[in-house]
Amino acid sequence: MQSYVDRQILAGVSSAILHGQELLYQDSVGYADIENQIALGPEHLFRVFSNTKLITSIAVLLLMDQGKLGLDDAVAIYLPQLAKRQVLRPGTTDIHDTEPAKSAITIRHLLTHTSGLSYGWLDHGSTIYKAYVEHNVFNAFTPLSHLLDLLEDLPLAFQPGSSWEYSIASDVLAHLVEVISGESFDLFIRRHIFAPLAMHGTGFVVPESERQRLTAYYSGSDPTNRLKRGLKRRDDAPYPGAYLTPVPRLSGGGGLVSSLPDMLALLRCLMPGGRALLKPATIAMMMQNQLPAGMGISFPSVGYLPNKGFGFGGAVILQPGLADPAGSAGEFEWGGIAGTHWWISPRHNIAGVLMAQRQMSFWHPFSFEFKKLAYQCMGLG
Repeated sequence: MQSYVDRQILAGVSSAILHGQELLYQDSVGYADIENQIALGPEHLFRVFSNTKLITSIAVLLLMDQGKLGLDDAVAIYLPQLAKRQVLRPGTTDIHDTEPAKSAITIRHLLTHTSGLSYGWLDHGSTIYKAYVEHNVFNAFTPLSHLLDLLEDLPLAFQPGSSWEYSIASDVLAHLVEVISGESFDLFIRRHIFAPLAMHGTGFVVPESERQRLTAYYSGSDPTNRLKRGLKRRDDAPYPGAYLTPVPRLSGGGGLVSSLPDMLALLRCLMPGGRALLKPATIAMMMQNQLPAGMGISFPSVGYLPNKGFGFGGAVILQPGLADPAGSAGEFEWGGIAGTHWWISPRHNIAGVLMAQRQMSFWHPFSFEFKKLAYQCMGLG
């Protein structure tokens, strides 16, 4: 990991490996802030972006374990804005060229990104992306309830359950938690997840007294070459004042900051012997592939990944690819767009977490290299 710092690909990186509940390895290299020469340490906070989805999924599954919802419930029971959906016709470029949905969106669809909702920003030329931008769907300065009102007037990208597309579904799930629990999303996860696990550094806003803990944010010098030397500081991303000032949108898809110790606490609660928040059968289910046979995940910049399925909050490695460790079949894993990654192997009872702050670094080469070396060090291929 130091080599990525030396090559100016990463400012700094914190990492750790667990075997069951035992911490085998923990290290921090490089800088939390290059310009001010602040060394990175375990106390620093990272914008974890889509790692937030794991926490949102746990919140939904907690409500399931309490008998307050079912995975195959139509979400319109709780969020009527998602009833009577229209779906874009395949290949259309007209947002109004739609057909009726053949089935209802379920909570399972939302957890697995098979609902027909989209992000769009991963494919800027798509019809749905243009519509989301026109309707200001991603506006952090509006609450989750307003997001549902916007989605009510927009079609789905595909028929529910027919395909996989990374989406704003986790933000919808965050509002679902609010509606069912009667609590704001931040209060619910603080009371039911962060407090029991002592995740005191995790939240939507960094208090003024803690701002020195927030790492600086960087982008690479060349968006088309992720291994080119050079970093550019991005204090304005994803928007000025992000994570320092409260905003109405409590994003269940990407709104949290967290620390290395807090992420370790989260992983430990999903592993044998930990402070379990969910029933053992629920934990096992969330780490299993929930996609139908023959359906895989895909991204516009990566293509179709048939060797990866999806559980509740992360991908499942069905068959190791060239970038995966040979012994990683069955692994449950995901990450954030700024280079924060986690993985759990139920088969080997190991887990890892890796945290950096470089824009557009989900599944960056440094994360694959770290995991391969970790598996090799443990004799797992």
